[in-house]
Amino acid sequence: MNLTIHMARQSFVSLLFFLHVLLIFSSSCFGLSKSQHSEMPHHHHEVAFFIFGDSYLDAGNNNYINTSTLDQANFRPYGETYFKFPTGRFSDGRLMSDFIAEYAHLPLIPPFLQPGFRQYSGGANFASSGAGALVETFQGSVIDLKTQLRNYKKVETWFRHKLGDAEAKMTLSRAVYFFNIGTNDYMSPFLIDSPIFKSHSHSEYVGMVIGNLTTIIQEIYAGGGRKFGFINLLRLGCLPGLRIIKQENNGSCLEEVSSLARLHNQALSKVLRKLGSQLKGFKYSLYDLNHNLRQRTRHPSKYGFKEGKSACCGTGQFRGVFSCGGKRIVKEFELCENPNEYLFWDSFHLTEKVYSQLAYQMWSGEGDSKPLGLYNLKDLFRDL
Repeated sequence: MNLTIHMARQSFVSLLFFLHVLLIFSSSCFGLSKSQHSEMPHHHHEVAFFIFGDSYLDAGNNNYINTSTLDQANFRPYGETYFKFPTGRFSDGRLMSDFIAEYAHLPLIPPFLQPGFRQYSGGANFASSGAGALVETFQGSVIDLKTQLRNYKKVETWFRHKLGDAEAKMTLSRAVYFFNIGTNDYMSPFLIDSPIFKSHSHSEYVGMVIGNLTTIIQEIYAGGGRKFGFINLLRLGCLPGLRIIKQENNGSCLEEVSSLARLHNQALSKVLRKLGSQLKGFKYSLYDLNHNLRQRTRHPSKYGFKEGKSACCGTGQFRGVFSCGGKRIVKEFELCENPNEYLFWDSFHLTEKVYSQLAYQMWSGEGDSKPLGLYNLKDLFRDL
């Protein structure tokens, strides 16, 4: 009995000591003067991340629209490497934007259309697989860039209601706006009939794509946006799905669509330099996807890959038939054993391993080519 009383007293004394220490610790943490507070890290300055574009960045918006499986990836084996289930991302795992969010100490940025997603402090993903800068690109099946902007405007309004006009504008000026657009504008005329493409010269058509993108940038800038990240276009004719379009090419790259991508990249660089000189405070990062992916296609083993031309998932030559998952027009498909050995996941998209490498280069500014802009993405996220 005495032993029990003794132990109870010891426990009571220990509890008092613990509470005393906790009180001192709390005072030191929360009893700071204003000057001490100002020296603490400003963790409340979270940089929001807004994502626009196509299937290279779509985290699942197309799961929630009325479209076909040609523009959806919400079935297996998509997502198998990282998520272990399909999320709507056109890859075996994460996308470039997912890795960049991680580098920026943000959670994965949800699709804007995801049910229940109404807190936009960390940003939102507006990208839609199949989308282009032109409304006419796969019209009716995707969320085109202009509609993506309208969705962003709803988020802009949310910030104003929550923070007031001045604080909202400051928050939006600290945010980073990330774009990958144009691929579908140039691919679609070779996959389906395109009256608008047929009625314009190549340079006119590229001018329309770049013009629409420029308008979107200017509208975001007018609302407070200042920091933008862009990705130029890869050599589109060398995608597995486009190598097989003309049988007489014997599997070589489709040069006509690659030449459109080249014109686009030249025009994009030019217009960004122009905006940089015209718009006060406008800062941008431009990643050379074209060069860095071409290096991996030509020398896959140098970057840890075994296959640089054929896809991991699909069927036919180069697995270029867009049948991955068996829920599209062609039902037969083959799946490689290890996606990490491949550059291409399916007929048009890349594996998580490639996206990881590219995202690191975008973030750090390191890579096989000289940066095309003054900033890398890390600079933009850290510039408050």
